[in-house]
Amino acid sequence: MNQQKPLIRLFASLLWTVFLLATLAGCGQSPATPLGGATQGGEVKLTLGAYTTPREAYKELIPIFQKQWKEKTGQDVIFEESYLGSGAQSRAIVEGFEADIAALSLEADITRIQEAGLITHDWKSGAYKGMVSTSIVSFAVREGNPKGIHDWADLGKPGIEILTPNPKTSGGAMWNILALYGAAKRGFVEGVPAGDDEAAKAFLLSVLNNVSVMDKGARESITNFEKGVGDVAITYENEVLVGQMNGEKYELVIPRSTILIENPVAVVDVYAEKHGVRQAAEAFVAFLLTWEAQQIFAKYGLRPVDPQTASEVAAKYPPVEDLFTIEYFGGWKEASPTFFGKNGIYTLTVGKVQRLNP
Repeated sequence: MNQQKPLIRLFASLLWTVFLLATLAGCGQSPATPLGGATQGGEVKLTLGAYTTPREAYKELIPIFQKQWKEKTGQDVIFEESYLGSGAQSRAIVEGFEADIAALSLEADITRIQEAGLITHDWKSGAYKGMVSTSIVSFAVREGNPKGIHDWADLGKPGIEILTPNPKTSGGAMWNILALYGAAKRGFVEGVPAGDDEAAKAFLLSVLNNVSVMDKGARESITNFEKGVGDVAITYENEVLVGQMNGEKYELVIPRSTILIENPVAVVDVYAEKHGVRQAAEAFVAFLLTWEAQQIFAKYGLRPVDPQTASEVAAKYPPVEDLFTIEYFGGWKEASPTFFGKNGIYTLTVGKVQRLNP
């Protein structure tokens, strides 16, 4: 297997180079032909609509892509960036925010854009089914873990003040609810029998009763935690790692059972075509899957989808005893209405928590 690693890296590099060459040569274009909305040596503007968590990664990725694209095509790429909670960003794009590229927290938010007729290609046809990075649901706790929070069961205890975002606006919040409920139903929460939906719902209610603040997104939630609010924040693993990189003293706790967060990226066809930037937009998405880009995602605490990069940075990420995926709930097509629909499990449960009133 180790003998294959250099070949995988070489293949990824060649794929990226071939993509750029094909962009230049495609459709019989000459060097003076418009490319991505501008002639060679001109300028092209890409609008990125992203969720809040990977902001630091994109701040480093974008200049690298700009340099590579300039070297290959002669074009300057100007980026307009927008960062919101994943659900809020998805709705903004559907309602008229003309993002050329959507980089969101979960598949369901890309599907919303697709169902609105704005994404017309098969965005899941690639090697990683449209995903560009992963993470896991974990906890941020105060230095020294004074409340003794080690697993999900601890979040249901009286007197614990919890931060988690609002599922109406945040994809991270939806992952949090599914991780919590899934761990309970799979038998990894003390006092909750495996396979018992009613017991899992009761545990969900006990945790929601301890939630003091529901912010719009995961980044706002961890920022509030950094300001001293709450005993624990349920959040992306990478949010905690980035905070620690920036000098924050809180600690990362990974529960025994948690869900694999899978983050998709897609070109928004209708807007990219309208702006004449499809080629540059597709190239940026392809760039995000290169070894170099995947290393940068890993630098900022996101788990790579590329197996080569994942093996190289594996030591950075503690193993999870019971790591499950969205397929445990039948995929997002089933999970979204089952949990977050009008009569969904979360919707009905949170309705019993008077002070949250989402």
